[in-house]
Amino acid sequence: MKITKRNGFVVLFDDEKIVSSILKANAEVPTEELSKQAAAFLAGEVIGRLAERQDIITTQDLRHGVEQKLIEKGYPLTAKRYMEYIKR
Repeated sequence: MKITKRNGFVVLFDDEKIVSSILKANAEVPTEELSKQAAAFLAGEVIGRLAERQDIITTQDLRHGVEQKLIEKGYPLTAKRYMEYIKR
């Protein structure tokens, strides 16, 4: 799968970057514990859903999907930190 970056370039998608971003955001939220396996599972669900709809995804679609999945699975504070982390 490919992703359109904010600068307009289309590159191969690296799901480890999403897992890493989720874990970094979660590390700032001591009340919500999320394992690497759980973060990988959440990222996989988001990626799978997006891949069903399109071959090339956008960073905006990905960010929104991760945020919604984190909230849905009971990690609202991590979702908030994730969005803040991504904007840095």
